[in-house]
Amino acid sequence: MPLTLRLILLALIAIAPVACTLPGGSPTATSSISFMVFGDAAEKAAYERLVAEFRQRHPDIDVTLIHIPGQSDYRKRLGVDFAAGTPADIVLLNYRRYAAFAAKGALEPLGPYLDQSTLLSPGDFYTEAMTPFIWKGVLMCIPQNLSSLAVYYNRDLFRAAGLPDPSPDWTWDDFLQTARTLTQDTDGDGDIDQYGLGTEVSLFRVAPFIWQNGGDLVDHPQTPTRLALDTPAAREAIQWFVDLQVKHRVTPDAVAEAAESSESRFLNGRLGMFLNSRRGVPTYRTITGFDWDVAPLPQGRQRAGILHADAFCMAQVSRQKAAAWTFIEFANSGEGQHIIATTGRTVPSLRIVAGSPAFLDPQARPANSQVFLDSIPFIRTVPIMETWVDIEDLAGEELKRAFYGQATVDQAIAAAIARAQPFFGASQ
Repeated sequence: MPLTLRLILLALIAIAPVACTLPGGSPTATSSISFMVFGDAAEKAAYERLVAEFRQRHPDIDVTLIHIPGQSDYRKRLGVDFAAGTPADIVLLNYRRYAAFAAKGALEPLGPYLDQSTLLSPGDFYTEAMTPFIWKGVLMCIPQNLSSLAVYYNRDLFRAAGLPDPSPDWTWDDFLQTARTLTQDTDGDGDIDQYGLGTEVSLFRVAPFIWQNGGDLVDHPQTPTRLALDTPAAREAIQWFVDLQVKHRVTPDAVAEAAESSESRFLNGRLGMFLNSRRGVPTYRTITGFDWDVAPLPQGRQRAGILHADAFCMAQVSRQKAAAWTFIEFANSGEGQHIIATTGRTVPSLRIVAGSPAFLDPQARPANSQVFLDSIPFIRTVPIMETWVDIEDLAGEELKRAFYGQATVDQAIAAAIARAQPFFGASQ
C-alpha cells in the first residue's frame, strides 16, 4: 500500500466520535438496529464490509443488514414497511424517491444530528449531493454518493472495430457512429449478434439529453406544474434517443431485450456500450473476459449530466435513533466512505475520499474514474416532489412505446403529459 494512502487511512481511523447530546439521545448499553439496502450480490458484499467494520468500532451496537436484490421489490418493501410502521431503522433512499416519505413525516430529519456531529461537517460534502436531500429547508438524509450517467464500453470490441477510446468531448454524432460501427451480425446469419448500445428506456435516461439540447423536463424546475416534453428542444432530443432503436437499430428491440437484458449482454462481451451510473462497477469488476472502461456522456449543444445519489435515511419511528445515527455518521465518515469506495460502488460524496486513491485507484477498473468527478459541475437533478416517482414511471411507459416502435414520439409525449398531469396537482 502506498505511504500516502497508509497515512490517510491511519488519520481516518484515528478519528472517533466525541460524546455529545444527540437529538435522539445516547445509545443504550446494547443497541440493535436494522439497515436495509438493495442491489446485486456485489453491492450486498460492499455493505456487508461496511457493517463488519462498524461492529469492530462499535461492538455495543448490533446491526442487522436487510438485503433486497431488486429495486422494484425494494421500493415495494419500503412502502409496505413504512405503511405498517415497521421500517428498518436506516434505509437507503434515492433523491428521486425520499420526498414521498419526507412529506408524510416518516423520516427523521438528520440536519440537527449533523449540526452536532464532531465527525462530519456539511462543508466536507459536495453541495451537489447534499442539496437535493433538503426538504422544506431541513436536511433529511446524508448522501453517500453522487454519480452521473456514464458510458461503459468494451475496449476489446472497440479495438476489434478499429475504434479509438471515446474522447472527452465526443458528440451525439460521434456516439451514434460508434454505435453503428459496433452493431454487427458476427456470424452472417442475418441476425444482429452484437449491438453497439444498450440502455434502460426511461425518462431518467433521456433527461440529460433533453438538457443537453436546451430543453427541460418540466415547465418550472422549482415549482413544476406540468411536463414540458412537448417543447421543440425536448422533442428533438427524445426523437434522437428513440431513433437509436427505431431508425438506426443500434440497440436491441423489445423482443431482443426481453430475451436478454442489455446489461447481461455487456457482461457477456456482446454489447459495445452500456449507459449506467457508478453503481454497476462492483458487478463489472467481476468481468474477466475483456477489458472495459468508462467515458462521459456525448455532448449536445451544452454539457449536462443527471444526478444519481442515494442517502442514509433514518425512520422517524426508530426506537434506537442515537445508535442509528452513530452508524450513519460512521458510514459517511472518511473511514466509512473509504470502505464503500474501494468496492467501486460509489462516487463518494465526501470530497476528500472522492479525490483519494480509494476512488481514483489506477490499479482498479474503471481506469478512467476521473470521468465521474469531471462531470460533477454539469450534474442536474429531476424535480424534488413527492409524486415524482409516479410521474417518471408514467412518462417512462410512454417513452418505451415510442422507443420500441409502438407509438410515434408525438403520441408518446402527448400521452405522457396527459397521464402525468394529475400528479402535479397532487404534489401541491
